[in-house]
Amino acid sequence: MDFFKSGLKTVLGASEPGQLPSGAETVERLVDRVNNSTLLEDRRDACRALKAMSRKYRVEVGAQGIDTLKQVLELDRADNETINYALDTLNNIMSPSQFEEEEDNPHVPMNIGEQFTEMFIKDPHNIQLVLDLLDEYDFRVRLSTVQLLTSLLTNRTKDIQEIILVKPMGVSKMMDLLGDTREVIRNETLLLLIKLTKGNANIQKIVAFENAFDRLFEIVSSEGYSDGGIIVEDCLLLMLNLLKNNSSNINFFKEGSYIQKTLPMFNTPSDSDDAGWSPQKVSNVHCMLQIIRTLVSPSNSAQIISSCQKIMKNVGLLDALCNILMTSGVPADILTETINTVGEVVRGDVANQDFMGNIMAPSNPPRPAIVVLLMSMVNEKQPFSLRCAVLYCFQCYLYHNELSQASLVQTLLPSSTDVSTLTSGQLLCGGLFSTDVLSNWFSAVALMHALIDNPGQKEQLLRVLLATNVGSTPVSLLHQCTLLLQQTTKLQSKVALLMLLSQWMSYCGAAVSAFLQVPGGVGYLVNQTCSNEHDDNEYLLQGLSAFLLAICIHFNDDSVESYTKDSLKQLLVKRIGVETFTAKLSEVSKHELYNKAAKHPQLRVKIPPEILIDYEFCRLFKVLESVLIQSVSIHQENHSSEDQQPPPEDNLEQYKTLIRQQDARLQELMQQLDGLMQQNNALQAALNDSIASNSLLKDENTLLKAQASAKLPSHHSSQSDQSSQATPGQNSQSSQATANTDQRLSDSENRVQALTLEVNRLTSELRSALDSKQQAEVELDRTKKAQEDMRKDQDDLLELLADQDMKINEYKMKLISMGQSVAEDTPAENELNLT
Repeated sequence: MDFFKSGLKTVLGASEPGQLPSGAETVERLVDRVNNSTLLEDRRDACRALKAMSRKYRVEVGAQGIDTLKQVLELDRADNETINYALDTLNNIMSPSQFEEEEDNPHVPMNIGEQFTEMFIKDPHNIQLVLDLLDEYDFRVRLSTVQLLTSLLTNRTKDIQEIILVKPMGVSKMMDLLGDTREVIRNETLLLLIKLTKGNANIQKIVAFENAFDRLFEIVSSEGYSDGGIIVEDCLLLMLNLLKNNSSNINFFKEGSYIQKTLPMFNTPSDSDDAGWSPQKVSNVHCMLQIIRTLVSPSNSAQIISSCQKIMKNVGLLDALCNILMTSGVPADILTETINTVGEVVRGDVANQDFMGNIMAPSNPPRPAIVVLLMSMVNEKQPFSLRCAVLYCFQCYLYHNELSQASLVQTLLPSSTDVSTLTSGQLLCGGLFSTDVLSNWFSAVALMHALIDNPGQKEQLLRVLLATNVGSTPVSLLHQCTLLLQQTTKLQSKVALLMLLSQWMSYCGAAVSAFLQVPGGVGYLVNQTCSNEHDDNEYLLQGLSAFLLAICIHFNDDSVESYTKDSLKQLLVKRIGVETFTAKLSEVSKHELYNKAAKHPQLRVKIPPEILIDYEFCRLFKVLESVLIQSVSIHQENHSSEDQQPPPEDNLEQYKTLIRQQDARLQELMQQLDGLMQQNNALQAALNDSIASNSLLKDENTLLKAQASAKLPSHHSSQSDQSSQATPGQNSQSSQATANTDQRLSDSENRVQALTLEVNRLTSELRSALDSKQQAEVELDRTKKAQEDMRKDQDDLLELLADQDMKINEYKMKLISMGQSVAEDTPAENELNLT
């Protein structure tokens, strides 16, 4: 500390006895010395002192010295030491984290580094200054430059990305640093590139085509693959950034033969316990599994997925992943992620699915790996995340594979095979009727996936019989599921059974017929749909019951006399009502967990209560919802139209008049809407100008306050010292400037607030006008449709009358030809008079 004080004396000059300059005052003197010193040594010493003060007095150094430090980067480029001090000072000013020295100062904003970053990047030339310093080979300058860029990216990621993207050779300069022989710089560059590539597809493409994958795999190899340190993890995280949601880079990775280079990452320890799995190895393997999943993610195009899956099978990657599944001592989180990865590698690829289906687990007796996985899924003692992963893997195994779907159903049917052999079907049936609610849900959903787009297996599954009690008559699986639905009180079990039955009975008249014959099945669905419970989950149950009831109507083959299609429609209309039915059905897609499940085939939940809806059920519901509503609504329209008489011809004129009035109203609303939009655009432009002005005033206010604080004495000084350190004129001038800026800032904020209120009011009027316009358009369309329907009905009636006249004339001619006498029709009656 004495050394530091003596250094300050050298730079600032000795103070008068008994006086200590405040932190702000010291910063001001140092900044002035950097600006005005003609000797390089003086500027260097002042920069070194600013660096020393920038952690404790960050606000003061940033407010007063940021412009000066930028000038140092530009003018003192020849002196590496001075440049390094300036870079380190800027890095401290813009650090995203808080320093220990600042913890006792409540006046330092938490986001102060971000605020200074925003000020620094307002001139994009400043970023170019920093990028140019990457060309310097000096270790300290290059390292400090990389660290400063990392801080800037952390604070304002998108802004810095856009600036760097347009800078010539900006990305290339950073990529060159990966080849730096000094590991510290290379490692810091990895962190910089991870932040630079996050969420920006254009930068990702540039980095990839700068041979990033080759360089990263070289580093991973030199570090020892999965046994390497955290540098391996950083390399893999950067690869993950480059590949995620970037089909161009995925194609580049695939065609560049990089998939086979991932194989050495999956060399697993041969130990029977997890001693060979260090925490870092777990992290490394987990990252590589994420990369594999990114290549075959269901969100990719089918072409990319298929080609990647074939390569993974051909180069032995699928085999290596399956070996991890069958190896003992693998940590639970790695095992879970490997199961998910294997699932996506085989999803929809018949050859890969067959490969997985033929794998035998090293158990005693040997069992298929699929059976071993399902044993874990229905075992409530297994980790929750592992059970979810097994379900997803099994769904992928069945996906678009009629053979694997048929094989599962076949294990439920009577056969001549050894009954002591545990099968996947037996495991799922056991889980379906287990006391564990999660086993119920997992098993029901797994069975449901064996029926998707496979009508043949729906009918085959109807043959499955269950012996409920010793000596009792076996009942069908569907019968037992329906009874369990009526008896269970568990929400997740009810939802699972409703989803299973909905998938089973859709597009399968035989399954609908079997359901209708179960006592109480229809009554349960009607009562459940009519329920008035007010809870999100209860609304969901009501909607799912309405959905299954509508499936019973729409796919009904009328084979059950007591529940024909028409009788069920009448029951729905009378007991529930079409409007209520439609409202209940719409509640399903409004449920939070429905929307979450509909986003991705994999079940992504953190806790067991979040398990409720399956992705494939969401797809089924989305396809059938409008079809079922229309099916029920047509019945109501037909039923209500029986008692209606055709509208009189005079109504056409009324419709024409109404249409003309609505057209005029619509034009009026359009003009009103255009005027409001012009006002809104003008106000929005004024608001944007005021916000920009407000931002500039805030920056100016920050600087003035910091400069004003430099005129004030240190809080450590005595009262007499305080009065001697600043003249009244200086204080008055500084206070007046600050007050003026505060006033301008207050006026600007008031104007922004007023403009915001006006924009909000106008936006509300716009919405109201738009709603009125939309209502008018709907009403106009409805009126035109009614007029068109009426005209069509009249045309049909005229055709019928013409046909009738023709037939009457034919009959008259036949009678005349037979020698009969035919009287002319009277105006009072229109019928044939025979003699």
